[in-house]
Parts: sequence; structure tokens; C-alpha cells
Amino acid sequence: MSTENTIQHTTNKVDFDGKQEFTITVYAENRIGLLNRIAIIFSKRKINIESINSSASEIDGIHRFNIVIEEGYEVVRKLARQIEKQIEVLKVYFNTNDEIVWQELALYKVSTDEIAEKVTVERLLRQFGASAVAIRKDYTVFAVAGHREETDALVKALEPYELIEFVRSARVAIIKDSAGFHEKLKEFEAEEPGEELIENEFLEKGEKIFTM
Repeated sequence: MSTENTIQHTTNKVDFDGKQEFTITVYAENRIGLLNRIAIIFSKRKINIESINSSASEIDGIHRFNIVIEEGYEVVRKLARQIEKQIEVLKVYFNTNDEIVWQELALYKVSTDEIAEKVTVERLLRQFGASAVAIRKDYTVFAVAGHREETDALVKALEPYELIEFVRSARVAIIKDSAGFHEKLKEFEAEEPGEELIENEFLEKGEKIFTM
């Protein structure tokens, strides 16, 4: 199967020469060892993965990986082609930040006494849209969803007020100008319905299913 016709990318506002942040979206069957093989593709090229997330997708039995890296366009394009050579991989997209809607979830553990005694802390948390997810006598955990710059800003703001612990999730992202991979599968299933999704069932159809 030629990957030239399957990898999807919108080329507006892309710096083809310099490095920039890209989000690579991979649709694949969730098989043991796939994530490790994908990671090896990056490590062999000495490319650092800034963020990686794996979750169920809108399609039953298919998982979606969001991988964030900072690289040049040509490097990312070649990486996407290599990833698509994995037998479990059905489709790969890569997009700049302008082409996606994305969020990261951050959790902050703060001293409950600090919140109760200092109005400044409570005001900061409201300002950043933080919501309490756990309240204990000695600490309170707040959650904030947003871009990295926003969650980092709250870390700095809370540092003088006994910020006990901080953790941030990997990126989750939706492509703005995509009808969704599930639509292609639905179209194909309508033409040739099958009992279940089996390995290579869609890969063997080439351009018929993967060309947008």
C-alpha cells in the first residue's frame, strides 16, 4: 500500500524550512508492542517526543495516538510514512497547532490552609478556571484544562503559596478540517459490510478508503 495517498496534512501556514510543533495523529488497532515500535521510529532518528497519548477513538476496536514533536515539515512527513508501515496502523495525520483544537489537563495539589487563609490563592484559581476535584483537611486538588502556556502560568502563580504537587497530562487533539476517519470506515462498511474489524481488512483497500 502506498502511504503517499493515505497520510493527510493541510499545508497552510507551514514553515517548511524551520522547526515547529506538530501533532501526529495515528489510528491503529490496539495491539501489544505497537507503541514500543512507534517510539523506536523516533529514537532511531534522535527525535524527542514532547507528549504522547493513547486512547479509544470514535471507532470500536480502533485506538488513537496523539504524538507531539518539534521538527521540520519534511522530517515529520517521513516519520508519518514510517509509522504507516506498521501493520496495525490504518491512518496517520500530522498537523500544526493552527490546524487542531487541543487541550492538556493539569492537576495542582495545594495546601487547604493556604486556600482558606489567603484570598489571593482562591482568586488565582478562579482566574484560571480551576475546579476542585478532591478536598482534604491538609490539601485540595484542583484541575485545569488548557494549553501548556496556561497551565504553566498557574504553576508560577501558585509557587509562593505552598504548591505541593503538579502533574500535566499528554495532549489530546481534534483536527479542525477533518470529516473524521470514522466516516471513511462507515462508507466502506455500507458498501461491503463485515461481521467484525479484522487485521488488514481496510489496509488492503488502499486508495478506495484512505484518500480524502
